[in-house]
This record gives sequence, structure tokens and C-alpha cells, in this order.
Amino acid sequence: MTAFDFAFWVLATVAVVAALGVVLLRDLFRAALLLIVALMAVAGVYVTLHADFLAAVQVLLYAGAIAILIVFAIMLTRDVAQGNPFNSLHPVALAVSALLLVSLLWAVLATDWQKSFLPPLEPTTGPIADILFETYVLPFEIASLLLLAALVGAIVLAREK
Repeated sequence: MTAFDFAFWVLATVAVVAALGVVLLRDLFRAALLLIVALMAVAGVYVTLHADFLAAVQVLLYAGAIAILIVFAIMLTRDVAQGNPFNSLHPVALAVSALLLVSLLWAVLATDWQKSFLPPLEPTTGPIADILFETYVLPFEIASLLLLAALVGAIVLAREK
């Protein structure tokens, strides 16, 4: 077992445990912090798989921006100490989650994992960035404006009158 294999399994375990904590905790703030841990662990998994661009995007966009936006939204929400109230959609969510788990397990077990994996000879960041910023720059700008509007809306709704 190489150091990359060991790091992969440690980071994958941390990601799964943190994701379970996000789902099972009733305290929203702690769940958001565990979400950041899970997203950072996934970025580490990307590093062990030699996907440098995906790791950088994971840290910058998800762990850096989206998770912090969620933390701010939770901090601006009133009555956050109550936690998540129970609702009638738990059985539906359980059924959908079980279906997703079965389909993922089927995909993992049906895949031939014996093919050799060769890491890329040069970094993949440049070519992927060229494609993203030449072809998909407008959707990125629209998404950033939507996130800004959501943040401003959360501040306006949470502001005391």
C-alpha cells in the first residue's frame, strides 16, 4: 500500500464520517461545520487521485464559498438553537436515499476496477480552465449573481425590524 492509497482511505473515511454527522446532527451550525470538513476531505481525495484542478475548485468554491454562505445563512436565521424540526417527509427521504444507495452499490460492484490507473503526465489545470473560461464563463457569472442575490435576500429577511 502506497502513501497515496493510505491517504485516500483516511480522507475517504473522514469524508463519510463527516457526511454522516451532517445528516444526523440536529444542531445546524455544527452540521455546517462538518459539511466544511467533508468538502475538504473530498478535496484531499481529489489530490490523491491526481485531479489537481478538481481539488482546487472543491476548496475554493465548495469549502470556501458555498459552505461559508451556508454558515452565514445559519447565523442570520432566527431560532437556530431549536435545530431541525421533524416533518412528514422523513419516510420519503429514507426511500430515496435507500434507492440511491442501492444504485451506487450496483455501479461500484458492476465496474471493472482491475484496469490500471496512470496519473496524467502534466497538470490538467490549464486545459480545463481554458475550456471553462472560454465556453462557460457566462453561466459562472450568472451563478455568482444568484448567490449574491440569495445572500442579500437572507440578510434582508433576517434583519430585525
